Amino acid sequence: MRRSRTSAFVPTRSPAPTGAGGGLLPTRDLAAAWILVVLIAVPAWALTIGQARNMGVEPGTMGMALPLFLLLWVTMMAAMMLPSMAPVALTWVRGIGRQSSGWTRAARSIEFVGGYLLVWTAFGLLAYAALAFTGGLVDDHPTAGRWIGSIAFLLAGLYQLGPLKHVCLRHCRDPLSHLVRYAGFRRPARDLRVGVHHGAYCVGCCAGLMAVLIPLGVMNVAAMAGLALVIFMEKLWSRGLLLTSVVGVAFLVLALLAPFQDWLLPGLQGSMPSMDGM
Repeated sequence: MRRSRTSAFVPTRSPAPTGAGGGLLPTRDLAAAWILVVLIAVPAWALTIGQARNMGVEPGTMGMALPLFLLLWVTMMAAMMLPSMAPVALTWVRGIGRQSSGWTRAARSIEFVGGYLLVWTAFGLLAYAALAFTGGLVDDHPTAGRWIGSIAFLLAGLYQLGPLKHVCLRHCRDPLSHLVRYAGFRRPARDLRVGVHHGAYCVGCCAGLMAVLIPLGVMNVAAMAGLALVIFMEKLWSRGLLLTSVVGVAFLVLALLAPFQDWLLPGLQGSMPSMDGM
Protein backbone atom coordinates (compact mmCIF):
# COMPACT_ATOMS: atom_id res chain seq x y z
CA MET A 1 0.00 0.00 0.00
CA ARG A 2 2.83 2.39 0.82
CA ARG A 3 4.34 1.97 -2.62
CA SER A 4 1.11 2.65 -4.53
CA ARG A 5 0.29 5.61 -2.27
CA THR A 6 3.68 7.16 -2.92
CA SER A 7 3.42 6.73 -6.68
CA ALA A 8 0.09 8.54 -6.71
CA PHE A 9 1.86 11.79 -5.85
CA VAL A 10 4.43 11.59 -8.66
CA PRO A 11 3.24 14.28 -11.12
CA THR A 12 5.04 13.22 -14.28
CA ARG A 13 5.05 9.45 -14.18
CA SER A 14 2.36 6.94 -13.23
CA PRO A 15 1.36 3.44 -14.34
CA ALA A 16 -0.41 3.43 -17.68
CA PRO A 17 -4.10 2.53 -17.35
CA THR A 18 -3.67 -0.64 -19.38
CA GLY A 19 -0.26 -1.52 -18.02
CA ALA A 20 0.77 -3.77 -15.19
CA GLY A 21 -0.52 -1.35 -12.59
CA GLY A 22 -3.83 -0.62 -14.25
CA GLY A 23 -5.67 -3.89 -13.81
CA LEU A 24 -8.61 -2.95 -16.02
CA LEU A 25 -8.57 -6.07 -18.20
CA PRO A 26 -6.83 -9.44 -18.06
CA THR A 27 -4.04 -9.88 -20.61
CA ARG A 28 -6.03 -12.23 -22.82
CA ASP A 29 -9.09 -9.98 -22.89
CA LEU A 30 -6.88 -6.96 -23.45
CA ALA A 31 -5.34 -8.51 -26.56
CA ALA A 32 -8.77 -9.35 -27.97
CA ALA A 33 -9.99 -5.85 -27.12
CA TRP A 34 -7.16 -4.17 -29.01
CA ILE A 35 -7.86 -6.35 -32.05
CA LEU A 36 -11.44 -5.09 -31.96
CA VAL A 37 -10.23 -1.51 -31.65
CA VAL A 38 -8.03 -1.94 -34.71
CA LEU A 39 -10.92 -3.42 -36.71
CA ILE A 40 -13.01 -0.34 -35.94
CA ALA A 41 -10.34 2.37 -36.07
CA VAL A 42 -8.79 1.32 -39.39
CA PRO A 43 -12.01 1.79 -41.43
CA ALA A 44 -12.61 5.12 -39.67
CA TRP A 45 -9.12 6.28 -40.66
CA ALA A 46 -9.64 5.00 -44.21
CA LEU A 47 -12.85 6.99 -44.58
CA THR A 48 -11.24 10.10 -43.09
CA ILE A 49 -8.17 9.90 -45.33
CA GLY A 50 -10.29 9.25 -48.44
CA GLN A 51 -12.46 12.29 -47.73
CA ALA A 52 -9.43 14.45 -46.95
CA ARG A 53 -7.89 13.61 -50.33
CA ASN A 54 -11.03 14.80 -52.08
CA MET A 55 -11.32 18.02 -50.09
CA GLY A 56 -7.76 19.15 -49.42
CA VAL A 57 -6.82 21.65 -46.71
CA GLU A 58 -8.65 24.97 -46.84
CA PRO A 59 -9.74 27.66 -44.38
CA GLY A 60 -12.98 27.38 -42.46
CA THR A 61 -15.61 24.72 -43.09
CA MET A 62 -14.53 24.30 -46.75
CA GLY A 63 -18.10 24.92 -47.85
CA MET A 64 -19.52 21.92 -45.98
CA ALA A 65 -23.07 22.10 -44.67
CA LEU A 66 -23.47 21.39 -40.98
CA PRO A 67 -24.88 17.82 -41.34
CA LEU A 68 -22.00 16.72 -43.59
CA PHE A 69 -19.46 18.38 -41.32
CA LEU A 70 -20.85 16.62 -38.25
CA LEU A 71 -20.79 13.28 -40.05
CA LEU A 72 -17.14 13.75 -40.98
CA TRP A 73 -16.35 15.11 -37.53
CA VAL A 74 -17.76 12.08 -35.73
CA THR A 75 -15.86 9.79 -38.11
CA MET A 76 -12.66 11.72 -37.38
CA MET A 77 -13.24 11.52 -33.64
CA ALA A 78 -13.85 7.79 -33.85
CA ALA A 79 -10.55 7.39 -35.66
CA MET A 80 -8.57 9.67 -33.35
CA MET A 81 -10.13 8.92 -29.95
CA LEU A 82 -11.04 5.25 -30.03
CA PRO A 83 -7.55 3.85 -29.29
CA SER A 84 -7.06 6.14 -26.29
CA MET A 85 -10.53 5.65 -24.75
CA ALA A 86 -10.71 1.93 -25.52
CA PRO A 87 -9.59 0.70 -22.05
CA VAL A 88 -12.48 2.46 -20.31
CA ALA A 89 -15.03 1.63 -23.00
CA LEU A 90 -14.09 -2.02 -23.24
CA THR A 91 -14.01 -2.46 -19.48
CA TRP A 92 -17.47 -0.95 -19.13
CA VAL A 93 -18.85 -3.01 -22.02
CA ARG A 94 -17.29 -6.11 -20.44
CA GLY A 95 -19.18 -5.30 -17.24
CA ILE A 96 -22.38 -4.94 -19.26
CA GLY A 97 -21.74 -8.41 -20.66
CA ARG A 98 -21.62 -9.87 -17.17
CA GLN A 99 -24.97 -8.33 -16.24
CA SER A 100 -26.86 -8.72 -19.52
CA SER A 101 -27.07 -10.97 -22.54
CA GLY A 102 -28.32 -11.00 -26.10
CA TRP A 103 -30.12 -7.92 -27.37
CA THR A 104 -30.04 -6.25 -23.96
CA ARG A 105 -26.25 -6.35 -23.91
CA ALA A 106 -26.03 -5.01 -27.47
CA ALA A 107 -28.52 -2.22 -26.73
CA ARG A 108 -26.68 -1.16 -23.57
CA SER A 109 -23.33 -1.15 -25.38
CA ILE A 110 -24.76 0.99 -28.20
CA GLU A 111 -26.26 3.31 -25.59
CA PHE A 112 -22.85 3.81 -23.96
CA VAL A 113 -21.07 4.49 -27.26
CA GLY A 114 -23.92 6.75 -28.35
CA GLY A 115 -23.56 8.86 -25.22
CA TYR A 116 -19.84 9.25 -25.83
CA LEU A 117 -20.32 10.27 -29.47
CA LEU A 118 -23.17 12.60 -28.50
CA VAL A 119 -20.73 14.74 -26.50
CA TRP A 120 -18.27 14.87 -29.40
CA THR A 121 -21.12 15.78 -31.76
CA ALA A 122 -22.03 18.69 -29.48
CA PHE A 123 -18.39 19.77 -29.49
CA GLY A 124 -18.50 19.49 -33.28
CA LEU A 125 -21.16 22.21 -33.31
CA LEU A 126 -18.74 24.53 -31.52
CA ALA A 127 -15.96 23.53 -33.90
CA TYR A 128 -18.15 24.28 -36.91
CA ALA A 129 -19.03 27.72 -35.55
CA ALA A 130 -15.36 28.50 -34.85
CA LEU A 131 -14.28 27.34 -38.31
CA ALA A 132 -17.08 29.27 -40.01
CA PHE A 133 -16.12 32.43 -38.13
CA THR A 134 -12.37 32.17 -38.78
CA GLY A 135 -12.92 31.13 -42.40
CA GLY A 136 -15.11 34.15 -43.04
CA LEU A 137 -12.61 36.42 -41.32
CA VAL A 138 -9.76 35.12 -43.47
CA ASP A 139 -11.85 35.59 -46.63
CA ASP A 140 -12.53 39.22 -45.71
CA HIS A 141 -9.09 40.00 -44.27
CA PRO A 142 -6.48 37.56 -45.67
CA THR A 143 -3.63 38.74 -43.43
CA ALA A 144 -5.77 38.07 -40.33
CA GLY A 145 -5.02 34.37 -40.78
CA ARG A 146 -1.59 34.78 -39.20
CA TRP A 147 -3.03 36.29 -36.03
CA ILE A 148 -5.87 33.77 -35.91
CA GLY A 149 -3.28 31.00 -36.07
CA SER A 150 -1.18 32.63 -33.38
CA ILE A 151 -4.19 33.00 -31.08
CA ALA A 152 -5.24 29.39 -31.68
CA PHE A 153 -1.77 28.08 -30.76
CA LEU A 154 -1.68 30.40 -27.74
CA LEU A 155 -5.04 29.21 -26.42
CA ALA A 156 -4.09 25.60 -27.05
CA GLY A 157 -0.81 26.03 -25.17
CA LEU A 158 -2.43 27.75 -22.21
CA TYR A 159 -5.13 25.09 -22.07
CA GLN A 160 -2.53 22.30 -22.10
CA LEU A 161 -0.84 23.87 -19.09
CA GLY A 162 -4.06 24.82 -17.29
CA PRO A 163 -5.91 23.09 -14.43
CA LEU A 164 -8.96 21.90 -16.40
CA LYS A 165 -6.76 19.91 -18.77
CA HIS A 166 -5.02 18.16 -15.89
CA VAL A 167 -8.27 17.37 -14.05
CA CYS A 168 -9.74 15.76 -17.16
CA LEU A 169 -6.51 13.99 -18.06
CA ARG A 170 -6.21 12.46 -14.60
CA HIS A 171 -9.74 11.12 -15.00
CA CYS A 172 -8.83 9.49 -18.30
CA ARG A 173 -5.53 8.14 -16.94
CA ASP A 174 -7.09 6.66 -13.79
CA PRO A 175 -10.51 5.44 -14.92
CA LEU A 176 -10.90 2.52 -12.50
CA SER A 177 -12.25 4.63 -9.63
CA HIS A 178 -14.70 6.29 -12.01
CA LEU A 179 -15.90 2.94 -13.33
CA VAL A 180 -16.76 2.01 -9.76
CA ARG A 181 -18.66 5.28 -9.46
CA TYR A 182 -20.46 4.63 -12.74
CA ALA A 183 -21.68 1.31 -11.37
CA GLY A 184 -23.71 3.31 -8.87
CA PHE A 185 -25.57 5.26 -11.56
CA ARG A 186 -29.27 4.45 -11.52
CA ARG A 187 -31.50 3.68 -14.43
CA PRO A 188 -33.04 4.76 -16.72
CA ALA A 189 -30.42 5.49 -19.39
CA ARG A 190 -27.54 4.61 -17.06
CA ASP A 191 -25.25 3.55 -19.91
CA LEU A 192 -26.08 6.68 -21.89
CA ARG A 193 -25.19 8.80 -18.85
CA VAL A 194 -21.92 6.93 -18.39
CA GLY A 195 -21.02 7.54 -22.06
CA VAL A 196 -21.89 11.23 -21.78
CA HIS A 197 -19.95 11.61 -18.51
CA HIS A 198 -16.80 9.95 -19.83
CA GLY A 199 -17.17 11.75 -23.17
CA ALA A 200 -17.30 15.10 -21.36
CA TYR A 201 -14.02 14.34 -19.61
CA CYS A 202 -12.53 13.23 -22.93
CA VAL A 203 -13.57 16.48 -24.60
CA GLY A 204 -12.12 18.41 -21.67
CA CYS A 205 -8.88 16.50 -22.07
CA CYS A 206 -8.59 17.12 -25.82
CA ALA A 207 -10.25 20.51 -26.41
CA GLY A 208 -6.96 22.41 -26.54
CA LEU A 209 -5.47 19.96 -29.00
CA MET A 210 -8.51 20.27 -31.25
CA ALA A 211 -8.04 24.06 -31.36
CA VAL A 212 -4.85 23.72 -33.40
CA LEU A 213 -6.88 22.19 -36.24
CA ILE A 214 -7.94 25.77 -37.06
CA PRO A 215 -4.46 26.82 -38.25
CA LEU A 216 -3.36 23.32 -39.30
CA GLY A 217 -6.56 22.48 -41.19
CA VAL A 218 -9.50 20.39 -40.05
CA MET A 219 -8.90 17.86 -42.86
CA ASN A 220 -5.12 17.79 -42.47
CA VAL A 221 -4.41 14.06 -42.16
CA ALA A 222 -0.85 14.55 -40.90
CA ALA A 223 -2.11 16.89 -38.16
CA MET A 224 -4.88 14.46 -37.19
CA ALA A 225 -2.43 11.57 -36.98
CA GLY A 226 -0.01 13.63 -34.87
CA LEU A 227 -2.75 14.75 -32.50
CA ALA A 228 -4.11 11.20 -32.21
CA LEU A 229 -0.63 10.01 -31.20
CA VAL A 230 -0.32 12.77 -28.60
CA ILE A 231 -3.76 11.94 -27.17
CA PHE A 232 -2.91 8.25 -27.02
CA MET A 233 0.40 8.87 -25.24
CA GLU A 234 -1.06 11.44 -22.85
CA LYS A 235 -3.67 8.98 -21.64
CA LEU A 236 -1.81 5.68 -21.72
CA TRP A 237 1.92 6.42 -21.43
CA SER A 238 3.48 6.48 -17.95
CA ARG A 239 4.95 9.94 -18.69
CA GLY A 240 1.80 11.29 -20.28
CA LEU A 241 1.48 14.17 -17.81
CA LEU A 242 4.98 15.34 -18.70
CA LEU A 243 4.17 15.09 -22.40
CA THR A 244 1.14 17.35 -21.84
CA SER A 245 3.36 20.11 -20.49
CA VAL A 246 5.92 19.68 -23.27
CA VAL A 247 3.21 19.96 -25.93
CA GLY A 248 1.79 23.02 -24.19
CA VAL A 249 5.15 24.80 -24.23
CA ALA A 250 5.62 23.81 -27.89
CA PHE A 251 2.25 25.40 -28.76
CA LEU A 252 3.28 28.62 -27.02
CA VAL A 253 6.46 28.71 -29.12
CA LEU A 254 4.40 28.13 -32.27
CA ALA A 255 2.12 31.01 -31.22
CA LEU A 256 5.15 33.32 -31.37
CA LEU A 257 6.29 31.98 -34.73
CA ALA A 258 2.91 31.71 -36.48
CA PRO A 259 2.60 35.37 -37.62
CA PHE A 260 5.92 35.05 -39.47
CA GLN A 261 5.85 31.43 -40.71
CA ASP A 262 3.20 30.63 -43.30
CA TRP A 263 4.07 26.90 -43.25
CA LEU A 264 2.58 26.69 -39.77
CA LEU A 265 -0.82 27.81 -41.10
CA PRO A 266 -1.89 25.48 -43.93
CA GLY A 267 -5.49 25.68 -42.75
CA LEU A 268 -5.58 29.48 -43.05
CA GLN A 269 -3.84 30.06 -46.37
CA GLY A 270 -6.70 29.79 -48.85
CA SER A 271 -6.57 33.48 -49.73
CA MET A 272 -3.73 34.65 -47.53
CA PRO A 273 -0.85 36.38 -49.38
CA SER A 274 2.62 34.96 -48.80
CA MET A 275 5.18 36.78 -46.70
CA ASP A 276 7.31 37.23 -49.83
CA GLY A 277 4.60 39.28 -51.46
CA MET A 278 4.25 41.74 -48.61
